[in-house]
Amino acid sequence: MDKRIASLQEAVAGIPDGATVMIGGFGGSGAPIELIHALIDRFLATGSPKALTVINNNAGNGHVGIAALIEQGMVAKMICSFPRSADPVVFTTKYLAGEIALELVPQGTLAERIRAGGAGIPAFYTPTSFGTDLAKGKPVAEFEGRSYVQERWLKADFALLKAELGDAHGNLTFRMAARNFAPIMAMAAARTVVQVSRAVEAGMIEPESVITPGIFVDAIIEVSDPAQEEALNRANASYPEVQA
Repeated sequence: MDKRIASLQEAVAGIPDGATVMIGGFGGSGAPIELIHALIDRFLATGSPKALTVINNNAGNGHVGIAALIEQGMVAKMICSFPRSADPVVFTTKYLAGEIALELVPQGTLAERIRAGGAGIPAFYTPTSFGTDLAKGKPVAEFEGRSYVQERWLKADFALLKAELGDAHGNLTFRMAARNFAPIMAMAAARTVVQVSRAVEAGMIEPESVITPGIFVDAIIEVSDPAQEEALNRANASYPEVQA
């Protein structure tokens, strides 16, 4: 099955209002900027999707990528580890105004909750957050004399990811740290869409080089010169260029 699609618009066409969307990236590393901006374009043209729950390591920087998604009022809730990062002005403003909800999750716990979602493990125990506000209301159990907090899996309707190479069957490789959350998000989402820097024919990626097998990928779109979040922010860019 050839999983290559022709346009960014097609890539994000099926995301409905109220969807839970995992978005890859550790800061700008591995952030699928073009897919996010295509989702904004769709919203500006149709008014949908909105009321999204977005799962990412942070809550966006500047006025591009996830921050732009939030700025357009498309996100009802963020699930992340670092809501305050390099330039979180958009999220901070929305949060203080009561216009967006936040579920704060320690970074290792966030990764494990996503991995558990992909592995079909509904809950697990971790000592992280025990005795803090983040553990309030969660079951606690003792193992070998130490207290552990129960954490639930995280799953999503969609994952939007960025990879280096993708073949026609959806097999992926990643460039260095851009790998971060992407492989486990691909497993935890009902539909995974990936922008790749280069799309190749099936068989052109050596099997031992494949990081995410195509079974976890539903569609790939080639974006040959992807934008980098940090470079956009250094240029004081915003998306769209004229804010509503």
